[in-house]
Amino acid sequence: MTHTMNNRRYDLDWLRVVAFGLLIFYHVGMYYVTWGWHVKSPYESDFLEPAMMLLNPWRLSLLFLISGVAVRFAADKAAAGYFAWARVKRLTVPFFFGAFVIVAPQTYFELLRAGAIEPGYWAFYKDYMDLDQRWEVFTPTYNHLWYVLYVLIYTLLILPVLPLVRRFRAGATLKNLLQTPLVLVVPALLFVLYRFSSDIAWPETHDIRGDWGAHIRYFSYFTVGVLIAKSDAFWAGIARQWKLSLGLVVAAGITLTITWANWTEMEVDGPLMQAARTLRIFYIWWVICALFGAAQQFLNRPSSALSYLTEAVFPYYILHQTVIIMIGVAVAPYLIGAVPEFLVVTIGTVAACVLLHEYVIRRIGFLRPLFGLKPKGASPVSEPLVVQT
Repeated sequence: MTHTMNNRRYDLDWLRVVAFGLLIFYHVGMYYVTWGWHVKSPYESDFLEPAMMLLNPWRLSLLFLISGVAVRFAADKAAAGYFAWARVKRLTVPFFFGAFVIVAPQTYFELLRAGAIEPGYWAFYKDYMDLDQRWEVFTPTYNHLWYVLYVLIYTLLILPVLPLVRRFRAGATLKNLLQTPLVLVVPALLFVLYRFSSDIAWPETHDIRGDWGAHIRYFSYFTVGVLIAKSDAFWAGIARQWKLSLGLVVAAGITLTITWANWTEMEVDGPLMQAARTLRIFYIWWVICALFGAAQQFLNRPSSALSYLTEAVFPYYILHQTVIIMIGVAVAPYLIGAVPEFLVVTIGTVAACVLLHEYVIRRIGFLRPLFGLKPKGASPVSEPLVVQT
């Protein structure tokens, strides 16, 4: 399958919506699993962890890669200076609004649960805005909005080299290789190298001041997105190989799940453990390729639902983690049971995001830019693969 590369890629729009939807459910899961998070449910357990571990490796890599594709499409339609300034305005406004307003309740409940502060939100908020730090959590902070900041930085870094990318033409040999199963192997090798070098030297923190391992990895995925965006050969190769990739995903997922279940019994940094770490990197790329191919075949068509969700997904993203925490904290004292609480938190979070976007954010002009939306009256989907995040 080939694409006319000036046409809108509805398939990747859908994948972006799906990826952010999964992010909401992943963060609901973080309220329940035994891993560290801002606040925890009284029903904390390892029940969801196998599914979370299969989702965790690829969810953000996919988003950064799609963001790279989106930047390439959008930047090719505007002067570099204009595009850079438009991205800065579009992303910094919701980022700072989110850090100063939306994220603050997350920190309040985190510190309250830890016994670091006394009840009283407004007294806390005054200290939250004070740069004279008095807690282990640096404030004001951005929590889940780190992704917005990273994408903005990567966009500004890639713009100066876009003229070189536009002039690059793949030779016949490379085009032929992209049609073979090597497209499922070679790109992942770079990330295997990172796994045993930069990822070890700089563990991921989401703190921009020293998160070099994450920057190297995510900027590479972002750059791959820029490079493949208008490559007919790559997308044709994915169309040929995605079913094979899906089979590899299933096999790798089963293997990794069994391995992770027996992780503590394995030799630390032994050959089996290192093999599992390597397989995890290939698993990420195979999931991405399988999703790309399936989306090309089944989702590359417009719909009113897609048009709506393309606009809505960024406000949902900004709101969701604070909503999860606030609903979770409100429900927790009643001890209604693990399954009922999970349903209340999940359904309540989705409902709150949908209702706040539909009846408040998108309808009130001054709120729109605070949540990354275009001014009222502008088309929400006027750019191919709008990179709102």
